Amino acid sequence: MSERESNTNLDDNKSKQTLVLNTLPVVFYTTKASGDFKLTYLSKGVKNLTGFDVEEFGKNSNFWKSRLHPDDRDEILDSMKNLVKKNSYDLEYRWQCADGKYKWFYDHGEVVYDYQGKAKEIAGSWINITDRKITEESFKLLLHETNSVTGLEFFRSFVKNIAKILDVKYAFISKCINSENTKVRTLAFWEGKKYGKDFEYTLDGTPCKKAVSGEFSCYMDDVLEMFPEDEQLKRYGAKGYLGLPIYNSKNNVIGHLAVFHDSSFKDLPKYFSILQIFAIRVGSELERMENENTLRRSHQKLELAFEEIKNLQSKLESENIYLKEEIQTEHNFEEIIGSSNKLKVVIDKIKKVASTDTTVLIRGETGTGKELIARSVHNLSKRNNKPLIKINCPAIPANLIESELFGHEKGAFTGAINNKVGKFKLADGGTIMLDELGDLPLESQAKLLRVLQEKEFETVGGTKTQNVDVRVIAATNRDLEEAVKEGAFRSDLYYRLNVFPIEIPPLRERAEDIEALGNHFINKYAGKLGKSIRPINKKVLDKLKSYNWPGNIRELENVIERATILSPDNNLEITDSLIPDSNGDSGIHGSSTLEEIERDHIVTVLDKTGWRISGDKGAALILGMNPSTLRTRMAKLGIKKKTVSG
Repeated sequence: MSERESNTNLDDNKSKQTLVLNTLPVVFYTTKASGDFKLTYLSKGVKNLTGFDVEEFGKNSNFWKSRLHPDDRDEILDSMKNLVKKNSYDLEYRWQCADGKYKWFYDHGEVVYDYQGKAKEIAGSWINITDRKITEESFKLLLHETNSVTGLEFFRSFVKNIAKILDVKYAFISKCINSENTKVRTLAFWEGKKYGKDFEYTLDGTPCKKAVSGEFSCYMDDVLEMFPEDEQLKRYGAKGYLGLPIYNSKNNVIGHLAVFHDSSFKDLPKYFSILQIFAIRVGSELERMENENTLRRSHQKLELAFEEIKNLQSKLESENIYLKEEIQTEHNFEEIIGSSNKLKVVIDKIKKVASTDTTVLIRGETGTGKELIARSVHNLSKRNNKPLIKINCPAIPANLIESELFGHEKGAFTGAINNKVGKFKLADGGTIMLDELGDLPLESQAKLLRVLQEKEFETVGGTKTQNVDVRVIAATNRDLEEAVKEGAFRSDLYYRLNVFPIEIPPLRERAEDIEALGNHFINKYAGKLGKSIRPINKKVLDKLKSYNWPGNIRELENVIERATILSPDNNLEITDSLIPDSNGDSGIHGSSTLEEIERDHIVTVLDKTGWRISGDKGAALILGMNPSTLRTRMAKLGIKKKTVSG
């Protein structure tokens, strides 16, 4: 396929995706995560949802706010002030559409963060839930509002709420007072915004059951005589009328429930369905007043109505779950793999400390899975419903670490054009993981010590003290005791962090776990590649166990992934290009210290990559390290790029 054809296909796919977004009964939007929440994208389906074009929303940043229902505005705007501090939000409110009517909307949004954990934007969806809210209000009315009153007071309260919920001008409940159902007396009548007078009327021999089936002529003539001044109602005639007979448990007509609108009913099935539910409830009360016998039939109908409401709610929840899955970022939480005695000791410590708020210090070499241990502690704790915020200390420039940890005020330094919430505030109520804490500058260590001791801090450039409830999990591959002796790490901070240390053994000390880990990674990557790879055989296992694994589990995972890609058949092959042969001169097994092993291995990988550190063919990817972390280790180990003379 030519490049032009490929670009054409991409354009076609984008056009189809845009068409789908614009025709869904859901509006998708993105806004800036700053305080003004300015729209950066709005799908064109907003026209069908509200009657307004996308351009009308963009002309005025306050357009959306200005059309909030007065009773909802203060609550919604107050909620919006704290949106960025949350991972997501769910709001329900009334909003005035182009036709001048207020409709109910469900607004769901997710905060999108960049790679540094900074709130970048908000992605959300907007759905019309007016029908659902009307149904919910109807159900509340049936089960709650009228249960506290009886008799005529019940009917007066009921007809008032019918008019309010259905937004109609007239509503009345009547009772048949003769056996032929031709003479009717109103029990409650709502006119405009007040109760009307009760009256009697006849159907001229037309039973209620027949009247509501479509033959309104004789009935409507009598009704319209009651409102001679209302020319608008007369103009619409039967089109503005909707009524239902009220039945007793023997299926006999005992009354009538009707509403009048000053315009035609545009959504007749919806109004008819809701009115049916009302008629059932009114019928049960009518029958109770006349005859205190069984209400079995009425209860059965109410249960059916309740089941329908549950079905509607279930459908809406399924739609919401789908929308959330479209917006949410995917996270991968692996299980701890292995059964060696040293790993069991680690797991036992996790179980003991997780339920407490004790500070944990995780120590281990690069690639041993310190973040996985931290996640396990968090997931087993009582804070697991709050976020686990991770900070990779070496990856953040020294002059920005305090801003990342504690946030900054607008104008605190060059480039601080807005207020920023720090990671400690984001983790409030949850857990914060400080990865490779040994590389934290001394000046930042002092502020961190205060947070641990006092649970409070100030933002950079700020004067107001902020309190937080955060559990701290620190992780390092450095010898902190030695760093304390060298003056590179505060002793008081070290003792504050080293409350509950967890030592993670390197992979070479838990060789019995290599087979389980290797097979786990085979299943993971073979599934992604659509390949079928058999479990590790003895020859490959022996080769894996004989290797020293200076990059630990991360290096093993990278080796298995590359081997899965390169293996020509169903058997996993580990060549010398992936790891040195155990009998070969790799320059590793002759090293006498761990630091020498690590240094020699890094140099070997750098030689193979032409001293390229980052990128798809860089040493950092092969070693399973962040490029910044690799550069830090190179500086510590004194590794410098080789020069070629001549």
